[in-house]
Amino acid sequence: MQIDLARATWRKSARSNDQGWCVEVADNLADVVGVRDSKDVTGPVLAFSPTDWSAFVGAARSGAFDG
Repeated sequence: MQIDLARATWRKSARSNDQGWCVEVADNLADVVGVRDSKDVTGPVLAFSPTDWSAFVGAARSGAFDG
């Protein structure tokens, strides 16, 4: 399935650092949240439903992925 990201507005993560380890998120579309590597903006994009993205962000904020 092809996802249309032509109207996506990309923003860099607040957690990005000056080492180039950055992701960009496009969460302005109704049906999809896109995530891409900021160093490869023409490369692949991960696509999540808004519900799944919200669950991921909530889990990350709660420390669920802290090692």
